[in-house]
Amino acid sequence: MKRLIEIPEHLRPFVVEQKPELYTSVDHESWRFIMRIGSAFFEKSAHKKYLNGLKETGISIERIPLISEMDKKLSRWGWRAVAVSGFIPPSVFLEFQSLGILAIACDMRKLEHLAYTPAPDIVHEAAGHAPIIADPSYRNYLQAYGNVARRAIFSLKDMEVYEAVRSLSELKEDPESTTDQINAAQLRLDHATAENNYVSEANQLTRMAWWTVEYGLIGDFSNPKIFGAGLLSSVSESYNCFNEKIIKIPFTIDCINVSYDITKPQPQLFVAPNFEVLTKALQEYENTMGYIRGGVEGLAKAKMAQTLTTVELDSGLQISGVLKNFSVDEENSPTFLKYESSVQLSYHDHQVEGHGTETHHHGFSTPIGRVRVGAKFKCASKLSESDLKKLGFYKNKPGVMRFESGAELRGVLISKIKKQGKFLILSFKSCTIKNKTKSLYQPDWGTFDLACGCEIKSVFGGAADRTAFIRSQKSLLNKMPSQKTNLSSENKRQSELYEQIASIRNSKLISKSQIEILSQVFYESNEKYPEDWLLPMNVLEIVWNHKDKTPFFQELITCLELHKRSNEEKRSLIDRGLALL
Repeated sequence: MKRLIEIPEHLRPFVVEQKPELYTSVDHESWRFIMRIGSAFFEKSAHKKYLNGLKETGISIERIPLISEMDKKLSRWGWRAVAVSGFIPPSVFLEFQSLGILAIACDMRKLEHLAYTPAPDIVHEAAGHAPIIADPSYRNYLQAYGNVARRAIFSLKDMEVYEAVRSLSELKEDPESTTDQINAAQLRLDHATAENNYVSEANQLTRMAWWTVEYGLIGDFSNPKIFGAGLLSSVSESYNCFNEKIIKIPFTIDCINVSYDITKPQPQLFVAPNFEVLTKALQEYENTMGYIRGGVEGLAKAKMAQTLTTVELDSGLQISGVLKNFSVDEENSPTFLKYESSVQLSYHDHQVEGHGTETHHHGFSTPIGRVRVGAKFKCASKLSESDLKKLGFYKNKPGVMRFESGAELRGVLISKIKKQGKFLILSFKSCTIKNKTKSLYQPDWGTFDLACGCEIKSVFGGAADRTAFIRSQKSLLNKMPSQKTNLSSENKRQSELYEQIASIRNSKLISKSQIEILSQVFYESNEKYPEDWLLPMNVLEIVWNHKDKTPFFQELITCLELHKRSNEEKRSLIDRGLALL
C-alpha cells in the first residue's frame, strides 16, 4: 500500500493485484521453457545487459516472477513495477513509464501461443522489458520516451485501432472464445486499420517505440544484438530475426514513417549504434510536436484528431476537451476556439475550482486575442482593473469588449480569476458575443466564461489535470479487468499432470517408481491432449539420463518427431528444447 501512495490518483485504478494462485502448472512450465531456450540463445544474441538484467530485476527462469519482488529490485534505480491486466489505454501506460514505473501485464500466454502472443503478458512485460532497464542509458531513453509520448495527440482513428487490437488479442488469449468471435474481431481490426488514413503524433511515436523498445537491434551493424522486448519475449521471431531475409536498416528518426503489422513477423528491423542515438532522435521528434510548437499548427492537429486534447494559452490557462473548430485572422493568428462535449479549465495542470467538466459539460467556446482599450490593443489576460472600468465593467453595469479580430462581447462582469498578475477567466452574465452579423453567444445560454489569452503556447494530448478529469468520467474505470487465468474445465487435468512432472523434476534422485509415474503421465497426456508437445518434452528432459532404464524413451522421441512434422513453429521450438538436453 505504501508504494501505491506514490502513484498519481488517476493511475491507481489501473493497478491490479497479482494473484500467483491463478497461474497453472502449465503456465509455470511454459514460462520455464521460454526462459530456458531464450536464455541459451540470448547469451550471444541479446544486449550484454540481458542475462544479468534478469537477475538484477528479480526474474527467475524456473517460475513466473512476483511483481512485488521486481518492484523491490527496480527501486535501486528509482524505478518501480506495478501489475496491470491486459491492455490498458496507451496514454496510461506511457504516463506510468514517464514516472519510471514499469506496468507489467500479469496475465500469462496460453500454451498454444507459447512462441508469440499479440496480447500483453508477463513474459513480454517482465522478461522482455525489465532486464534492459538495468542499463542506465536505456532507462533514460525509456523514461524520456514516456514523458514525450504521453503528451502526444491521439486521433479518433488511433483509438479505434487500439480498441480493435485489444479486442482481438484478448479473444485469442481467452480459453473460452470461439473461432467465429476471433474472426469477427479480426475483420474489425482490418477495417479500423484501413480507415486510419491520418498519421497522428501518437501514431508516429508508436512506430518509434515499435522499432526501438519492441523490435530494436543495437550495436555493430554487421553483428547487432537484440534489446527490443517484442523480440526478447518471442522465442520464434527472435530466433529468426538475424535471417538474411529480414532487412536491417540503420536507425534514424525516419523510422516514424515505417508502419508495422502486429499480427505478422517484421520484414525489416532497425539497428541503432547505442541508446544515446535513440534519445537524440526522440528529442528531434519532440521539437516538431504540438506541445512544443503550439500555435495554429498545434490547433490543426487537435482538430484533426477529434480526441481529448489540451490547449494552453500564454496566460497559463489550459483548456481540455475535444476541439471542434477554431478561427484565425488574416495573419493566421487564432481568434476563436470551439469545443464539444465536456471541457475542463486548468492552470499549471490543476483544475480551476468551479471549472471542471461538471460546469462545462455541454462544451465551451471563447474568443481569444487582444482587446481594444482606448487607442491601443491589450491581451485580455493583461487587462488592469482600470482597463476593465474603461470598458464599462464596474458596479454591476454592462460593458463592451471589442476584440482585434472583430468579435464584440457585451455583458455584466460577475467574477474574475487571476493568477500571477494575469487574468485567466472572466465570467459574464447577460452576455452576447457577435462577430459582425454572426452570433457566437446568447444571454439565455447562461454564464459565459472568457478564456483570457492571445497566443497558443502548447497543444498536447489528454487532459491537463488528469486526476480530476478521470474522476469525473467514472465510466472509464468500470472497464478495467482483473488478472485472468488460463485454467478451464477442459485443461484442469492437464495442469495436474504438469504438476506431477514438476514435482518429480525437483526431486534430487529419480526413482524407478517416479519413472513409472512419468510414463503414466505421458500416456494419459498423449491420449487426452494430443496437441500438447511441451509435456513429452518435459518428461524427456527428466528421463534423458535414464534412457537405458526407460522403455518409453523411444516413444517420447517418436511423439516429438510427429509434433515437429505438424508445423514449422513446433519444429523450431522442439529442436531448441532438444538442444538443451
